[in-house]
Amino acid sequence: MLRFHHTDPTYPAFSIFACLGFVLPLIPLSWHMQAWNSGTCWYIFWSSLSCLNLFVNSLVWAGNTLNVAPAWCEISIRIIMGASVGLPAASLCINRRLYNIAIVRSVVVTKAEKRRTVLIDSMICGVFPAVFVGAQYIVQGHRFNIFEDIGCYPAIFNTLPAYFISAMWPVIIGLVSAVYCVLSLRAFSQRRAAFNQFLSAHNALTPSRYLRLSALASMDLMLTVPLASLAIYINATASPVSPWVSWASAHFDFGRVEEIPRIIWAADRGTRMGIELTRWLSPMCSMVFFAFFGFAAEARKHYADAYHAVADKFWAAGGLLGLQRPSSGFFAKHSTPSPSHCRFGEPKIKAKPTPLALSLPIQFGVGIASMTDSVSLSTTSRSSVADLKRANSLASSFPGQREDTTFDHFPDVGSPSTATTFVVTTGQASSLPVERPSQPHSPVFSVHSCSTLHSGRTEVSGYNASYLTYPQCGRTHV
Repeated sequence: MLRFHHTDPTYPAFSIFACLGFVLPLIPLSWHMQAWNSGTCWYIFWSSLSCLNLFVNSLVWAGNTLNVAPAWCEISIRIIMGASVGLPAASLCINRRLYNIAIVRSVVVTKAEKRRTVLIDSMICGVFPAVFVGAQYIVQGHRFNIFEDIGCYPAIFNTLPAYFISAMWPVIIGLVSAVYCVLSLRAFSQRRAAFNQFLSAHNALTPSRYLRLSALASMDLMLTVPLASLAIYINATASPVSPWVSWASAHFDFGRVEEIPRIIWAADRGTRMGIELTRWLSPMCSMVFFAFFGFAAEARKHYADAYHAVADKFWAAGGLLGLQRPSSGFFAKHSTPSPSHCRFGEPKIKAKPTPLALSLPIQFGVGIASMTDSVSLSTTSRSSVADLKRANSLASSFPGQREDTTFDHFPDVGSPSTATTFVVTTGQASSLPVERPSQPHSPVFSVHSCSTLHSGRTEVSGYNASYLTYPQCGRTHV
């Protein structure tokens, strides 16, 4: 048992950064949970948990190698193992989600699809790291190591199976993530119109947030594969790779704990580089994440709301002591904007009804063609074969409502090859004859009111239809 004066040149800077790396990513967590960004939430979980573990270790074992908390070390080494694949797996899920958005085939995302995405991400980012941690016992030579100024560290036996069970998985995950990243960029360039249509229908995923997620995943990707490859190289060259003899040989004297002073582990350049890069990686990932999402527009709005909520309570309590709140300046009472369905920071301007574009894929024999017509909503179209009275009566209550309006009644038309579609917004209704093969029909066309450009998909007589609306205000689906 030896005690040393700490000689870590990064102390206490590393402890401060590790503490910040634990706290800062948690700030935007609730916003990403509301947006069902499960991959991002797992990224926050692993980066914050890893930084908390490193923060505790950097304080407890600063300048010493004493085994003062063996139970904590058992937990700590498993956090290190889990984070080594948990962070790359979270980056993989982010790239996978970006790819699914880039190849979007339908802008409507149901809750069942969201739950399925969360389940898949949880399997990749939660279940897989847990299985990975359990499998490390196969190549765990002894209980754990304690490095001076670093803390608890896994003791992986340097044998050939360790490279397949432990070392290669971050590289594999990073390469799969790279494939998704390349495919998403390719799909984005090819399907930009559909991509923009999808984002316009989802306020929780703005183009700015999409680009920030893409940048975060790409940066993590550029770090994961090179550093994991470097770790494999260092492990293979720093000391000879021992042959696998037997289970008993690999786990001989398993209960021992090796205590390694800094003067020993820092003397080897490869070991020093591997340890320092490993422990600085998690705080760096946390800082990069907060840099992308902690200063965004929605983050600043939440900060302002939190400040004004605290300030209101402070001045309310101060009023009991005779303190008077300034009427102007930084501490002045925040004026609450009048209720509006429009977005934060946007002027309340009455938008005129905008023409709606309806695109239907039409079958001609065995081929498929596309027909696009524009329907002007400034006047009401009258048709001898369609009764618009019911649609107009429903449309009269449409402006200002925050509910979705569905018109499920379509009168049969004289010709078996013609259907009539009602399109309603801001109190106007129009009809559009649509060519289709002769077949029974009972189409349902849903029209949503939105605060901004809303796009969606519905089904008319068995065919998918895309619609875009620019109503004044209302609710959008996320």
